[in-house]
Amino acid sequence: MLRSMYSGISGLKNFQTKLDVIGNNIANVNTYGFKKGRVTFKDTMNQTISGASAAQNNRGGINPMQVGLGGTLASVDTITTQASLQTTGRPLDLAINGDGYFVVKQGNAQFYSRAGNFYLDDNGTLVNGDGLKVQAYTVDPNTGKPTNTYTDVAVNVNALMSPTPTKKISIEGTLSATATDGSKYVQQIEAVDAEGTSHKVEVEFTKNGSGSTWNVSLNGTPSGSITFDSTTGNISSSSINWNLDLDGSGTNDPITFDTSKFIQKGNQNAALVNPDGNLEGSLESFNIGAGGEINGVYSNGLVKTLGVLALAKFSNPSGLSKTGNNTFQESINSGTANINVPGEGRGNIASGSLEMSNVDLSEEFTEMIVAQRGFQANTRIITTSDEILQELVNLKR
Repeated sequence: MLRSMYSGISGLKNFQTKLDVIGNNIANVNTYGFKKGRVTFKDTMNQTISGASAAQNNRGGINPMQVGLGGTLASVDTITTQASLQTTGRPLDLAINGDGYFVVKQGNAQFYSRAGNFYLDDNGTLVNGDGLKVQAYTVDPNTGKPTNTYTDVAVNVNALMSPTPTKKISIEGTLSATATDGSKYVQQIEAVDAEGTSHKVEVEFTKNGSGSTWNVSLNGTPSGSITFDSTTGNISSSSINWNLDLDGSGTNDPITFDTSKFIQKGNQNAALVNPDGNLEGSLESFNIGAGGEINGVYSNGLVKTLGVLALAKFSNPSGLSKTGNNTFQESINSGTANINVPGEGRGNIASGSLEMSNVDLSEEFTEMIVAQRGFQANTRIITTSDEILQELVNLKR
């Protein structure tokens, strides 16, 4: 009788906790990146009145007799399922389509989040709504590939790209193998001198005779000829003076020409003359790609990768500790953060979108009804036990 009363009390505590978790889920139904909670129960210890006995020759076995002493919490789980993505059209709104967490920092403290509503502060640093700094891998300026180091994302809207003089001009593609004598193919390009000034360079190919030889002119000045192998189409001989004086100073610029991918083939001219180098440019805009690349678009027409967002993955994401403000921290049961660029088992970035909460209101209201009825049933246990105690008190009048 008294045991039933305490069992009822334990049930009240359990369902109160369940209602607390349900209430928190409903309160965060519109919180971006929120992961709902779930409560599970288990029974507590059982008082053994009589132990089990094994079967004998003349008598069968007897099961143990036990009386349970109520229930308790088994777990409060974090459900990390993917929620739907809401399109916002805002470039700094990012969602992760798949596993993974954004990495954000405050000083040396590192946090993780699924909420991607980011902003630029007065220093051009990419931050979340609470000022925590978003982390991204730096990019090797020579290879354009991300390094192994991640740091704060800084987008300097006043950044300038320094001019780079043209050092190499690649000629690739094809010249027509069926071209007639005197056929011309002209292409104009822009090359940059050492002072950062752009100059137009006209490259002209003129078919010489009925063979596989073409005369080459640079800016209207004959510079020699190039001959292709009639069988393979590859260059068999070249007698071209590739010297260029872009600024008219009388000194040739140190530019090399690469014709290793230049052949004669087919019946159509499709040659491409591609110079390197660039003019000075200012940052006009930036965008974030599906692979987490933060691409800066400059006024000289070039696109430069400023960094690549870092995403973290955990062996047990449900083991992360919620720290409020849509952030998580590692726990001893979450596993160590495995941080890398997006797309390698960490999902892709959906720019202009936000991940919604994974709370299902229909499910939460149903669970609320179940918890409410369970709470009411446990109160009946207590009131019934109280009535029996009252009858005992009334035995002696």
